[in-house]
Amino acid sequence: MITVTSTTDTLKSLSDEGVSIWLDDLSRKRIESGNLAELIEKQHVVGVTTNPSIFQAAIGSGEGYEEQLADLAVRGVTVDEAVRMMTTADVRAAADILRPVYDATGGRDGRVSIEVDPRLAHDTGATVAEAKQLFWLVDRPNVMIKIPATKAGLPAITEVIGLGISVNVTLIFSLERYREVMDAYLAGLEKAQAAGLDLAVIHSVASFFVSRVDSEIDKRLAKAGTDEALALKGRAALANARLAYEAYEDVFGGGRWTALSGARANRQRPLWASTGVKDPSYKDTLYVDELVAPGTVNTMPEATLLATADHGDIHGDAVSGGYAQARADLEAVERQGISYDEVVQQLEDEGVAKFEAAWGDLLDAVATSLSSKGVEGE
Repeated sequence: MITVTSTTDTLKSLSDEGVSIWLDDLSRKRIESGNLAELIEKQHVVGVTTNPSIFQAAIGSGEGYEEQLADLAVRGVTVDEAVRMMTTADVRAAADILRPVYDATGGRDGRVSIEVDPRLAHDTGATVAEAKQLFWLVDRPNVMIKIPATKAGLPAITEVIGLGISVNVTLIFSLERYREVMDAYLAGLEKAQAAGLDLAVIHSVASFFVSRVDSEIDKRLAKAGTDEALALKGRAALANARLAYEAYEDVFGGGRWTALSGARANRQRPLWASTGVKDPSYKDTLYVDELVAPGTVNTMPEATLLATADHGDIHGDAVSGGYAQARADLEAVERQGISYDEVVQQLEDEGVAKFEAAWGDLLDAVATSLSSKGVEGE
């Protein structure tokens, strides 16, 4: 867990550039120790994201959850119910801590995200039902429900936004899918408007994954082994993200958006996710320093947040104006025989599978805990 220091100038500079700093982590210990409140106060953190892997690590350790697990065991709840009771309790508590930020920013920040059951990623109707249930369970206006950007997730995004529920769209890897996500969001706003809902209270972010793109493409470039291929390592993820921001500017500068903007709708901000570097030879703040752009969110694991506070290099907008080079970089990757479409589809499939596996591990860990307290998990 981060030890908060007074070195906040770099993070302030990042925030001043229009980047909202969110923490990509949550645990009962972080909440109860006061660490989250301290990060908000001293490190410019204005939001929190969670995912099945984060909860698997937190609850799987058991630290801070013993009393609740004992109570749940006595009640004889199912494993699925126990997991939802614990995860929503953490999200509710974090939302309360972030409520002043939410109020101060008019709902733009101060958000805590919780994901629908990853086993539902390819089921539109079940995703919508789960989103509604999670929104009801957390019962805080500053919660965001995370929905994966699968084909089945797209109509679910529209439906849930249309109900007036704020959404964090996750697991976006491709530019084409990102445009589909923005279209789904606008369709949801139009649906909400037709239902007479106040668009000003509906917010959304689109979580565009970064480091995993480099991990997969770098592996293929290394296999190609040519000087030209090796020179492209570490460039694809930034190029992909920069072209995503270009698409964002295009969609939210168009006529369809203008009509909704007049009804006080909010832009769906790009959120840079998976921003911890996977290759130790890269600077550990690469996906922060080089993705500074106004109106974005960067959700960081604790190590990346601490590294940015210590030695990040914020040098203004690092995205706008870099689109031609970004296109050239991706085209150069394609010339090495690496299919962009194949890579991003593989990453989406793997992302869903990883979250589903983490959720399964979490269910197993909780089942074991409930059983040890005298109750067989169902």
